[in-house]
Amino acid sequence: MLGKDYEKLLFVAVFLLGAFSYLGFAKDHGGHCIWYDECPGSTYNKNFTGKAKQLTDKSAIEKLRGMCPQLVPNDTSQPVMTCCSAKQVHTLDSSMAIPRTILSRCPACLQNFLALFCHSTCDPHQSSFMAVDKADIVNNCLQAVYYGISQDFAYGMFNSCKDVQNPSSGQKALDMLCGREASKCTPQDWLNYMGDKSKNPMAPFTIYFTISPNDTIHLDKLNITLVPMHNEIAPCNSSCSCQDCQSSCKPLPPDVPPQKWSILGFDPVVFIVSCVYCAFVIVFGSVHIWIYFYCPPPDKSWPLNDSTTAAKDDDCDYMRDVAPGCYDRFQVRTEEFFEHKFRIWGHFCARHLVVVPSTCVVICVALAAGLAFFQVTSDPVELWSAPDSQARQEKNYFDNNFSPFYRTEMLIITAKNGSLWWKKDLGEGTGGHLYGPVLRKEILHEVLDLQTSIEDLVAYSEKLHRNVTLEDICFSPLKPDNPNCTIMSVLNYFQNDHAKIDAVIVDSEGFWNDADYTSHFSICAKDPLTVNDLNMQGTNLSCLAEFGGPVMPWVALGGYPGDNYENATALVVTFVVNNFKNETFQEMATTWEAKYLELLHRFQGDNITVNYSAERSIQDELNRESQSDVFTVLISYCVMFLYISIALGNYNSLSRLLVDSKVLLGLSGVVIVLVSVVSSIGFFSYIRIPATLIIIEVVPFLVLAVGVDNIFILVQTFDRYKPKPGETTEEQVAHVVGKVGPSMLLTSLSESLAFFLGALTTMPAVRVFSLYAAMALFIDFLLQMSCFVCLLTIDAKRREVGRFEIACCKKTSVPPQVSNGGYLYYLIKEFYAPFLLNKVVRPIVMFVFVTWICVCAAVMNKVEIGLDQKLSMPEDSYVLRYFYAMEEYLSVGSPVYFVVEGGHNYTTVAGQNQICGGSGCPDNSLLGQVYQATRRSNSSYISYPPSSWLDDYFDWVSPGSGCCRTFKGNSSFCPSSDDRSDCEPCNITHVQQKRPEGEDFVRFLPWFLADNPGISCPKGGHAAYGSAVKLLRNDSLIGATYFMTYHSILRTSNDFIEALRYARELGFNITRTLSEWNATDDALSNGQTASSLSSDSERVTPVVFPYSIFYVFYEQYLTIVNQTVFNLGLSMAAIFGMTFILLGFDLWTAIIIIVVIAMILLSMFGLMFFWSVSLNALSLVNLVMTVGIAVEFCSHVTRAFAISGFPTRLSRAYHAITHMGSSVLSGITLTKLVGIFVLAFSKSQLFRVFYFRMYFGIVLFGACHGLIFLPVLLSYCGPFVNYARLNRHLRNSPSENAPIASDRRSESQSALVGHVDDGEANRS
Repeated sequence: MLGKDYEKLLFVAVFLLGAFSYLGFAKDHGGHCIWYDECPGSTYNKNFTGKAKQLTDKSAIEKLRGMCPQLVPNDTSQPVMTCCSAKQVHTLDSSMAIPRTILSRCPACLQNFLALFCHSTCDPHQSSFMAVDKADIVNNCLQAVYYGISQDFAYGMFNSCKDVQNPSSGQKALDMLCGREASKCTPQDWLNYMGDKSKNPMAPFTIYFTISPNDTIHLDKLNITLVPMHNEIAPCNSSCSCQDCQSSCKPLPPDVPPQKWSILGFDPVVFIVSCVYCAFVIVFGSVHIWIYFYCPPPDKSWPLNDSTTAAKDDDCDYMRDVAPGCYDRFQVRTEEFFEHKFRIWGHFCARHLVVVPSTCVVICVALAAGLAFFQVTSDPVELWSAPDSQARQEKNYFDNNFSPFYRTEMLIITAKNGSLWWKKDLGEGTGGHLYGPVLRKEILHEVLDLQTSIEDLVAYSEKLHRNVTLEDICFSPLKPDNPNCTIMSVLNYFQNDHAKIDAVIVDSEGFWNDADYTSHFSICAKDPLTVNDLNMQGTNLSCLAEFGGPVMPWVALGGYPGDNYENATALVVTFVVNNFKNETFQEMATTWEAKYLELLHRFQGDNITVNYSAERSIQDELNRESQSDVFTVLISYCVMFLYISIALGNYNSLSRLLVDSKVLLGLSGVVIVLVSVVSSIGFFSYIRIPATLIIIEVVPFLVLAVGVDNIFILVQTFDRYKPKPGETTEEQVAHVVGKVGPSMLLTSLSESLAFFLGALTTMPAVRVFSLYAAMALFIDFLLQMSCFVCLLTIDAKRREVGRFEIACCKKTSVPPQVSNGGYLYYLIKEFYAPFLLNKVVRPIVMFVFVTWICVCAAVMNKVEIGLDQKLSMPEDSYVLRYFYAMEEYLSVGSPVYFVVEGGHNYTTVAGQNQICGGSGCPDNSLLGQVYQATRRSNSSYISYPPSSWLDDYFDWVSPGSGCCRTFKGNSSFCPSSDDRSDCEPCNITHVQQKRPEGEDFVRFLPWFLADNPGISCPKGGHAAYGSAVKLLRNDSLIGATYFMTYHSILRTSNDFIEALRYARELGFNITRTLSEWNATDDALSNGQTASSLSSDSERVTPVVFPYSIFYVFYEQYLTIVNQTVFNLGLSMAAIFGMTFILLGFDLWTAIIIIVVIAMILLSMFGLMFFWSVSLNALSLVNLVMTVGIAVEFCSHVTRAFAISGFPTRLSRAYHAITHMGSSVLSGITLTKLVGIFVLAFSKSQLFRVFYFRMYFGIVLFGACHGLIFLPVLLSYCGPFVNYARLNRHLRNSPSENAPIASDRRSESQSALVGHVDDGEANRS
């Protein structure tokens, strides 16, 4: 995993300093040696004062030339004079293997680093810059030295190395070499740590570094003056990439916030809406003032009563002579055509009371039989992501080429005592440090006990008849070499061993603790790849986990400031489980997870609080939530059923209460609604379109709203109908069906067509809902027009003969009374309608509604997008507590993989340059662009440099690394961990820019991916990259690969959406860059010039794309606004078209209906903004449903106005609200309100937010617009009178059109209402 041994680098920095002996207490500023050769059996160097000796060993000379060319003359005939023996040169070379592996990414850094040790080890003038105290010479071996370094060299070396990255860990080399975080390290800190044997056990002896800006350094203790060592600095910007050298990075352009469109400095939507509102106020107010002062009311006003007497008033006789136009006659003929057909159909159903219901039952049973094939989609991927969506295709590509993203079982652990605690520094120091509460030893022991109990869990699968353990399902990156499971936990810094947590290293005299678990934790947090913590001598304590890989501190710790891991307030323990999609494995995984959750449900910590989750947790809680809300939903529907059953009755007399009640008829209507829903589900089950939970929860509500409204209209119109003398019950029913059937057809077909067209959306949940809803509404209409008409006829005949509804064998002798239309009808006719259409109230209504709509329009674009995952959980859910803990404590977001699709050529330097991030790689390579994104993580949401198998492979295969080896006998792969002597370095023949190419690149790559990291080779790629490269054709071809990094912590829906958006843009830019490079290479190879290339950057199939586990769920929000506009626009277009056609091409009436529906939608957006309801698939389903239900509130009243035979808008508005208002109010409005209020008591936050709030808004705004605003709007600007319809109205018999109450309103009451519509009067 990653260049795992920064320690070795440390070892290089210090052991090298030991291997290169420093002595020098002579005062000869000309310089001589202070050591020569090594002390036997130790890492010390022999004390030697004398001139440099000639190095004659050719092998040693070549190695020295490679490391220290400044010490070897270019002229090979000249002698090589050094203060080091051949043995010291070989020791120096072997000690530099790991630094080469880690620092070779930046050649300048490595060159400067080598110069530090080359001069100290072999410089022929050592004594000029190095000295030794006589007291530090023991048995002629040097145990401490003084080393003077020029400030320019020290700072130059530090600056060239401070940014060098380790690709596999994303950390910097100095995190380990400096003994503290690289961000806090200074040149003196670095040198001091490498030379301090008490803090750095890898130092072979103590080295006292002195940095001086002057030409000389005087050591008072030794009374010696040194000339600081200075070597020409190689600046990193000359050879290192931006990732490893900030000075080579181009300046980041300033973050320019996206330009927001504004008008005169104001929000454009607010400005435009304000202008529209001001214009309305000015125009509407001016017109009313003009009419009030300059247009006195006419002598006579049309009374709002629509009695026959009023209709046949002599004042109307002149209208009989007005010849209706062709357009008017066409509308009336269309109306008469539908009324005639429905009258015939109603008469047929009323006469065949057995055949029609039986046929309906047979058809519905046949449709319901499809439930045998019923399936419910619960997979959130299938529910929210379209199969052909970009995120879905990318997920499938990732899963097929690598493996599905892991299942995660996570614990977030906090201490009950949450205070920081002080711990004295180890050793003789008097200072101390604050540590986080979770780093107390007793806390770590308790967490380890819990972790171990989870590891030991054994679950039993009833389905598979076998036990399941964690090892059966977990991800083991080094399998089969190492079968241990991947557990991301700080306890893996101690290999999950209580004894290692308790281990303490004391000084030789037993007075001080030199090392314990806190020091080891600090080492591992700085460098998780440390193989051997030499502070813990004798314990062989490593930072690598039991599973063989590192545990990154930002993954296993939480709640710490900046990168101060020692102040962590939470431990994060993650069990990584495979997610293979076969049924057997899924059963094993879910079975073990159930046992895991069972243990944690019972767990009570003494000192810790545990928030936890499993992969199955969300689905489990959603199922539990659905089950817990079944009772609430059932109560809601029962209340609505009870109301319907009671409200349908027409109670005029207590003595006929049991006769006039319509409980059974109401229940029959409800059953028809439910049957239509079941039939719809059965139909789509036949054609294998699975249902969703949304359908079960929402479609019955929708169909009940629409169906009940139609039932109330049909029943109440029949109750108010005054039959002609001798007219049979069948004829009465036929007449009523002919009268209201066209209106029911208009609303039902409009809604069904709107929902069918809504199914064109790409969002699966919305598409399936639209299909099921459309079919259910259509079937419900057919059943109402057939089966319910028969039931209405039967009920009418029962009441006609006076039979009780429940005990139909009993009768009453009390004769039926003339119906007054019901109490609601009476209240609306006598009080509400006159008040609403009063000349004072009407303009107030217009001002109030227009003001509200303008406010809603101004905030519509500010509705939040997304879905807070916490809302999906019940308030008592453990997952909800886990979500809160995630937001508070987690320090890193989800992994993100930049996937390079198969086909890229990695075997050429050009192809490698397009991807790599090390030395010689351009800034606009894949890794270069991703790294640039990390430099502005606040806007890119990418927090760490990406891991790079390619750069680590270059380091692993380099000749000096000692990693790539073959067996001498058969040239097969020799693992770096194999210490047998019959292995030799790989023979790499095809090399360019120190990189393998061609056949060599492909030949050694599988070995790199199979090599386990270790002390001798920290760059082995098995643990880190075993699944990052897909090899094809027996490992002879490179397929898809990925480069992983992490998103920053994402807390809100907007964070997730913006992270996806930026990653998509980054992936597109990388792909475009690769395409431009390839096009340039092809053009140049064909003799073209770069300027002749096409600049077309359109992407058809992505070459590089980002992938993270949450993308498939949040992609919908990138297009949710467009989807909302598309769905709502298409639905409204369908309603407009159907209304326009069924009303005889009445354009103005269709426009009014659409305007009011649009106002209801705007009101819903206003509710969403002010009541914190975000825009997502759930709310979009409800908005689509709003359009359907709004039709019920608008179309019946508007059609009643359009077909009214009265001459003025005011009188027609009164007629429409009187005849249809009570049905709309008692049907859809009150029915739904009584059921909706029950939902307010649901335990589910999702129900309360997206169902109670939105359903309440749908009914409230629908009722207000349909029963308050629409009549007023029609009284002002409803369609002009149709003369053909008016003449027909005047010719009709009184009983056919007059309401039951025929008393003429007094002149004073008529005057209360106001003027006749002057515009229409003038037209007349």
